[in-house]
Amino acid sequence: MHSYGETDLSTQAEHSSTNRRDFLYIATGAVGAVGAAAVVWPLINQLNPDASTLALASIQYNIAPIEEGQSVTITWRGLPVFVRHRTPKEIEEAKAVPMADLKDPETDEARTKPGHEQWLIMIANCTHLGCIPVGQSGDFDGWFCPCHGSHYDSAGRIRRGPAPKNLVVPPYEFLSDTLVQIG
Repeated sequence: MHSYGETDLSTQAEHSSTNRRDFLYIATGAVGAVGAAAVVWPLINQLNPDASTLALASIQYNIAPIEEGQSVTITWRGLPVFVRHRTPKEIEEAKAVPMADLKDPETDEARTKPGHEQWLIMIANCTHLGCIPVGQSGDFDGWFCPCHGSHYDSAGRIRRGPAPKNLVVPPYEFLSDTLVQIG
């Protein structure tokens, strides 16, 4: 029997060994988790894009030298991109097209930026098989893909031929009246 004030040493020893055992389990698990993260991180990190790819993610282009009615083709992310300075006639023609006449209905306003309607920027790959259409040609004063006969209008919208979609408009923004950033 124990008298008041005496403690049982065996109970105290069991209690402290349980605390030490719990601490060792937690510490071992923590070290294992850190070790697993150290092993897995390089594998995950190698999936990130290369620095040269990130450098091409966006480009800035000075559009000031492009005269009205003229197009240039530049490269962004390894893709050709048409930058067209449209005439007022081309803009009016594009706005006047009824949506019912389009295979892939999209307004001219949706394909340009407000205040910069004269500028049309599109990836220069036909949406049929990826050929590069010829500018200022075809039946709709836009682009014509001679490989399979797709005709695009002055807003880059598919009007006739096997292409299922309009020419793709990449993400872009005007940094000033003469500088555009694509990507």
